[in-house]
Amino acid sequence: MKRNFFAAVIALICAPGALAQPSDATLRLLERNNMFEPDIIQVADDVYTAIGYQVSTNTMIVGDDGVIIVDPGQQVAGARLVRAEFEQITDLPIRALIYTHGHGDHVNGSAAFYDPDSGIEVWARSNYGSETARVAAAGLTGGARPSNTQGFDLPPEQRISVGIAIPPQRPVGNQMGDGARAQVQPARPIEPTHTFAEDRIRLEIAGVTLDLVAAPGETADQLYVWLPEQRVVFAGDNFYQSWPNTYPLRGTARRSIRDWIRSIDSMIGEDPLHVVGGHTTPMLGNAVEVLTNYRDAMQWVHDRTIEGAKQYMTPDELVEYAALPEHLAELDYLGNYYGSVWGTVRDIYAQDLGWFDGDPLNLHRESPLRQSQRMADLVGGADVLMEKALEAMAADDPLGAAQLAQHVIRLRPEDPEPKLLMADALAVIGERTFNAPARNYTLSSSNRYRRQAAEAE
Repeated sequence: MKRNFFAAVIALICAPGALAQPSDATLRLLERNNMFEPDIIQVADDVYTAIGYQVSTNTMIVGDDGVIIVDPGQQVAGARLVRAEFEQITDLPIRALIYTHGHGDHVNGSAAFYDPDSGIEVWARSNYGSETARVAAAGLTGGARPSNTQGFDLPPEQRISVGIAIPPQRPVGNQMGDGARAQVQPARPIEPTHTFAEDRIRLEIAGVTLDLVAAPGETADQLYVWLPEQRVVFAGDNFYQSWPNTYPLRGTARRSIRDWIRSIDSMIGEDPLHVVGGHTTPMLGNAVEVLTNYRDAMQWVHDRTIEGAKQYMTPDELVEYAALPEHLAELDYLGNYYGSVWGTVRDIYAQDLGWFDGDPLNLHRESPLRQSQRMADLVGGADVLMEKALEAMAADDPLGAAQLAQHVIRLRPEDPEPKLLMADALAVIGERTFNAPARNYTLSSSNRYRRQAAEAE
């Protein structure tokens, strides 16, 4: 089977306008992007949330003699656009910024809302930035994976979604000029001027009464903002319209699903009418129902994973055992847009039971090279492995093709052919993956193999 035939098969599967249509996964992720057209949404009286201008949502609460900004966003340029929109609603001065947590996509744009020497209060929890500090202490600043899960390293035609926000480097309306992009070097955030270590603190700012409540979940430094008069809860990244990202594929954070469940439960206890997530559009009028489903789904996956582990199931078996029941699985805001149920199951197992999955053979694993040599010996050599991999790809089994090609790559590291096969197989797998981080990582890995093959030719 020659390379030109194989390339023709890939063209039929992948090329725009060819015989094959985009996968359901691609179409669903593209449809999700419609949520992020720039807009200012009135959540309640005197509460306005900006969506689509930045990766995160940004909210203005209007008080008697000033305004409060919840999560100023990722980039100064995008935050300036949001501030300009907010100033069309009111010209009252900014009295306070509130950080729901320390992730850069929520705080790096703060300089756009901060007027020096104006007495603006900047509020966060006392452990603000704890995740970044832990990553730095581990020596993992800059990441621990060769590809990016957010799509920053993908070309524009592949950079279609991050699941819960506008894709990286997408133009922010026409206001930034032709060719302007949202993804630029972020400024350093304004450091908090006020922090709290208590579980809950009540504040009055600009005549607005609000509570800041400790809510560890996506990060240990997470808080939610409760606005009792309007019954609005600002959940930070403990809620967005996706399965929660309990385990980031970048591998530099450990998150407790038990803490996360308790924090969602605390929000439900406020009896909110509206919930504003850290990403995606606010959920209006049905906050208790939405948050209850969110909590119940996480609790289900946690309990089923532990139950199955007690029955000596491996993580691979638990992924199926802990799948959501139909009444929860059918809810779009629990879809695997950003986080994933399968990733959560595996991470619960890893955190509670460690790396060993109970299979005795995994106590005696051979090196990857030795495993590949054993496979080649079994089928009759690396040439046969490569032939079988090409046949799998032609039969529209890209995962099988990739698994076989991986053995050939290990055995023939200087050969470009298996790397090209791997690149093409991963391109198809990625296009069919309904989870933006997994999709982005898979496509980036495809591109990396393609570059390696070109360098080897």
